[in-house]
Amino acid sequence: MHVWLGETRLIQAPPDGARTVAHTNLQCFCHPMQELDDKQRGHLGLDDGHEGDAVAVGADQVVVRGGQHRRHVLGLPGLQLRLQQNLLFGMGNPLLDICAIVDKDFLDKYGLKTNDQILADEKHKELFDELVKKFKVEYHAGGSAQNSVKVAQWMIQQPHKVATFFGCIGRDKFGDLLKKKAEEAHVDAHYYEQSEQPTGTCAACITGDNRSANPFKKIGLRSLVANLAAANCYKKERHLDHKENWQLVEKAKVYYIAGFFITVSTESILKVATHVSENNKILGLNLSAPFISQFFKEDLMKIFPYVDILFGNETEAATFAREQGFETEDIKEIAKKVQSLPKENKKRQRIIVFTQGKDDTIVATADHVTAYPVLDIKQDDIVDTNGAGDAFVGGFLSQLLYGHPLEECIRGGHYAANVIIRRSGCTFPETPDFH
Repeated sequence: MHVWLGETRLIQAPPDGARTVAHTNLQCFCHPMQELDDKQRGHLGLDDGHEGDAVAVGADQVVVRGGQHRRHVLGLPGLQLRLQQNLLFGMGNPLLDICAIVDKDFLDKYGLKTNDQILADEKHKELFDELVKKFKVEYHAGGSAQNSVKVAQWMIQQPHKVATFFGCIGRDKFGDLLKKKAEEAHVDAHYYEQSEQPTGTCAACITGDNRSANPFKKIGLRSLVANLAAANCYKKERHLDHKENWQLVEKAKVYYIAGFFITVSTESILKVATHVSENNKILGLNLSAPFISQFFKEDLMKIFPYVDILFGNETEAATFAREQGFETEDIKEIAKKVQSLPKENKKRQRIIVFTQGKDDTIVATADHVTAYPVLDIKQDDIVDTNGAGDAFVGGFLSQLLYGHPLEECIRGGHYAANVIIRRSGCTFPETPDFH
């Protein structure tokens, strides 16, 4: 099934499982599906009587978007949706995560807050070395957007390389490690490699009860400090504009960019966003951190009209609301106001998704604001909240690629986040058990 933004009427349900459906004035929220050529359209009886703007085929349905049509048949033999390589495109800051349990004194020394994300500055110069020397650390391939596409690919499993990722790394051992990790995750990573800066790192400073025999057990919140280094060197003209790379962008149907990348290359985001809007595809953006809405507000709002799905947590939502002068602290009201902001592609309504940790996830469409309960988890089972938001997005995107309803996308997000917070870093078991 799909999320239809319009009227849907089931008019026939034959016993053999085929279904005939009439749609009126539809817009398809989930559309990573293959377009039909003229020959296929003829087989479906879609000729001059069809006035819609496109026809597509999914696993169990044929979709006519817009206008009226003569016939709309589902369950036709030989027309099956198969997820293809490079349908999901992600772009962001590839980083090597350095994870460690720290004490409050360490946070205070470097002016860090729990449940926060910041960019490293001069006062954090010694933080990374001290973290490694003073605490037991683990290394993981990370970066917000890269985490999300990795989780989406993990949820999908087959085929490999459904997800593409662009970002900048250094020509060094950490860069080689990130390439290896991306390959192991079956993500089609095409990094821009340069020698001016080393591969970026992110200190994940985790605080909580570490009395367990397992050093990464029974812990709580994290504070992230990112030293972008090479990630900050991404250049549109040196990578995105190259023909072979842009062809991968064009191949995608769903796009995801974390707000952190706004600090690196807004012009790259705008080029991709314009393509998405002009071709009626789907762009997801994450608010990522409060400082994006505060200090990169102008660039954020240049991109905002192109955003089809906005992700964020309650803190990021509150900061965005203050910066936009919404004069409300009610997260549902904030979601409604954000949803109604001007949008470039009028064929799709904007969807707002605000997570709130253990509290309900708030989702706003043009018609409704809905609260979705998260999965229950015992506090003792929480190992590391680092990557929970990224995992939620990855789970959401995996179900979006399948064309599942919005509710199922949320369920996929909750499942993935629930798995990741039981483990150290944004890591996951070999296969999901999501059904």
